[in-house]
Amino acid sequence: MARIAGVNIPTNKRVVIALTYIHGIGPAMAREIAGKVGIPVERRVNELTDQEVIQIRETIDRDYLVEGDLRRENGQNVKRLMDLGNYRGLRHRRGLPVRGQRTHTNARTRKGPARPIAGKKK
Repeated sequence: MARIAGVNIPTNKRVVIALTYIHGIGPAMAREIAGKVGIPVERRVNELTDQEVIQIRETIDRDYLVEGDLRRENGQNVKRLMDLGNYRGLRHRRGLPVRGQRTHTNARTRKGPARPIAGKKK
């Protein structure tokens, strides 16, 4: 099992698909990385040589922000908004939708499960 950017990527999948298991790498970026290193799209992870795995690892470390660094940067961005006290920061702090969605109905993902209100009957 190859370990890239602190993630064990699956060995029996194609390289382009396996790279998407790394946080911050999607399908387009995975194809771009494979192209930079010169690996055919249909190649599988278990067919890679040690040198190719090292090349992939070095390319990702050098050119892309992934895993822990990306999570840390996103967290810092949200914390900065909350510290500024602007509207988006307040929505983050209260756990409500940030991008203008309605909250009268829906928004259960951000608000959590519905809590019953005492004394409310139809």
